[in-house]
Amino acid sequence: MTDTAVLDSTDTSTDTDTIIAEIAAALKARGVVPYLGPGAFALLPEADCPIPRTSLELAQRLNAKVAAPGRIRSQLTAVAQFIESRRHRKTLDGILNEIFKREVPATPVHAWLAALPAPPMIVDVWYDNTLDSLLTADAGRNWGQIQGLSHPQGVGEWVKYYAPGGAEVEAAAASGWETLLYKPSGSATPAGNYLISDSDFVEILTEIDIQTPIPAVVQERRAGRSFLYLGCRFDQEIQRTFARQIAKRSSGKHWAVIEGELSKNEARFLELQNITRLDLPLDEAVRRIGEAMGAN
Repeated sequence: MTDTAVLDSTDTSTDTDTIIAEIAAALKARGVVPYLGPGAFALLPEADCPIPRTSLELAQRLNAKVAAPGRIRSQLTAVAQFIESRRHRKTLDGILNEIFKREVPATPVHAWLAALPAPPMIVDVWYDNTLDSLLTADAGRNWGQIQGLSHPQGVGEWVKYYAPGGAEVEAAAASGWETLLYKPSGSATPAGNYLISDSDFVEILTEIDIQTPIPAVVQERRAGRSFLYLGCRFDQEIQRTFARQIAKRSSGKHWAVIEGELSKNEARFLELQNITRLDLPLDEAVRRIGEAMGAN
């Protein structure tokens, strides 16, 4: 459930320029894992963004296709479960493909991430293929992606591995990728993998604390590195759980760009996970980090 109580967003404990310089230096040293959420798409004008930008917007799109009971209409995982139970999983996947298999303009954040010099790993928790397309367009980039699976799609597997262009490959290929794109919730392309319904999350959440669903190469690449959260909010338990478990046993220092007020649970999560907040507009934050990287 989304928290309603909020805290004052003012934080003067650390100078903004100092935080930006720290992030820039760590990125240049390949010591950062960018962690991208759907909020980056809020940088696009509404008319130019054909896909949902939040879980609530996605729940509304699903409701427009199959109306769920009023008490759950704002809850994405519950709406997805309703469609899966009443209309079959293939119906749910088909609707999601229709929603997300679209050409979406790259936001400044997506473009910036795709231009970073060989980050060891990028985590992207939304279902679009924007980063996939940008990385594929870079012929000199040595990369591949790992996508989380729902139980019906996985048949006992937690993830699948894909080379640029979408060909499925064996897990061993991932160790040779200079940049790993990790899509723990799945993606519309290349195969329409979606981790989205209540039953999907019940299954994965029973195992994620012992890290079983997290691929070994992801665990290796997060070790000793900091996470930089972009376009993410942490006002729902699933968001916090995934962020915490994916970053488990990494560095003890992280950053998040979140402008404005925080809920009590968000503020507590940032404190417990040692995440320093940059209270800036997202596009301004990445522009200033990029400038700092060039200045160093």
